[in-house]
Amino acid sequence: MLTTISSFSSLYVATLLMLIGTGLFNTYMGLKLTAESVSEIWVGALIAGYYLGLVCGARMGHKLIIRVGHIRAFVACAAISTCMILAQMVVDSMPVWLVFRLVSGIVMVTELMVIESWLNEQTENHQRGRVFSVYMVVSGLGTVLGQLILSAYATLDQQPLVVVAACLTLCLVPIALTARSHPPTPVPAPLDIRFFRQRVPLSLTVIFIAGNLSGAFYGLAPVFASKYGMTTAESALFVAAGVTAGLLSQWPMGWLSDRINRAGLIRFNAMILVVLPALLWGWLELPFWALVLLSCVFGVLQFTLYPLGAAFANDHVESERRVSLSAILLMTYGVGACLGPMIAGILMSSLSPNMYYIFVSVCALVLVIFVRPAKVTGAHQVDEAPTQFVPMPDSLQSSPASVTLDPRVDIEADAGMEMVSPEPDVVQAPVSEEEGHTGGEVAMVEDVAALGEEQRLEEEQQRAASV
Repeated sequence: MLTTISSFSSLYVATLLMLIGTGLFNTYMGLKLTAESVSEIWVGALIAGYYLGLVCGARMGHKLIIRVGHIRAFVACAAISTCMILAQMVVDSMPVWLVFRLVSGIVMVTELMVIESWLNEQTENHQRGRVFSVYMVVSGLGTVLGQLILSAYATLDQQPLVVVAACLTLCLVPIALTARSHPPTPVPAPLDIRFFRQRVPLSLTVIFIAGNLSGAFYGLAPVFASKYGMTTAESALFVAAGVTAGLLSQWPMGWLSDRINRAGLIRFNAMILVVLPALLWGWLELPFWALVLLSCVFGVLQFTLYPLGAAFANDHVESERRVSLSAILLMTYGVGACLGPMIAGILMSSLSPNMYYIFVSVCALVLVIFVRPAKVTGAHQVDEAPTQFVPMPDSLQSSPASVTLDPRVDIEADAGMEMVSPEPDVVQAPVSEEEGHTGGEVAMVEDVAALGEEQRLEEEQQRAASV
């Protein structure tokens, strides 16, 4: 594990700094706007705009990386991201802020695409699971640290924004100074949405609801905490507790899902998520420690929905379609993450802040209704099911390139992904003697296979001639 961390330390440090900044800002924005009596509708819209940028900006970021290369694309996007934060310090207009958040999502997904394609290219197949796990831990740790940094500020002035801008700028340093070579760029093939909608409808429902819950949590859980009477430090701790619990529960939940019926586990978790939020519907006044405890339980239940749904989908899709499947799941999650904050924000603004947890219960009830083990016929279940559970980030903090980090996916055998060679002017890192021998062995095996194929064809032609 230490070797993995040290090998990709520059990429991990850049990821950590970026997510510290975004984690701090998302909670700060909700608390700041609530203190200024801004409607929850605008808070939800700003979060939705950011997630919309994350989903829609993948294509734009991909074209930028092809045009100018990985490091230049990262540097340009980091500069724009910092400017968007600083611009919010001098502009006081919600519609303009909405544009800023949309742009921030677009450039953020491009930065993450750079890092993730780098990790994927320079990782061997047997190490992908370990590399992805560390990446997930770094992503979650960055988000948690952002909340804890915010708790150090007693007043919601512009000082936290300076910290956010500093983090988004400092992430340039490890990328600019890295000695690693540029990776090739993954190019996704056209996606067959209709096929996946017919093959894995239950999984798409789970992913969509998971997006609604996660998007609403990061934008409106701080608003609920503030309206409930928590201080800035308590609100930050309330959010951080949920994120931390969701992060730590990935492995035990994955271990459990690999051994029991996944549809049943998803439905059981959803049933708890229907009932437990009723304690925060406004009927009771709970102490702070109880609120933090509930936040931890909610984090376990809602932040494991995405990886559970993804694993359930992979159980019913052939290996050659899994890269395309991952892209479809990400798009579905992103649509949910855009709609969730908007719907919850409207409910909270029109009725009461407690509507946030009523919204959580309703979303979970949808899963209870539609996800039933009896509906799973197993007609399309693959031979290796259940596929190995893969821990995934607790929110849409990763780009579409992250699907290539999934150890269940063999990129070379997947028709849904092809690789583009690096730019001609990019100098590649020297190949070690050991790597050279390995490459020669692979080439020898390929030559032998080609020779055998030629002999087979000649024999078939001779038999046909004799007939």
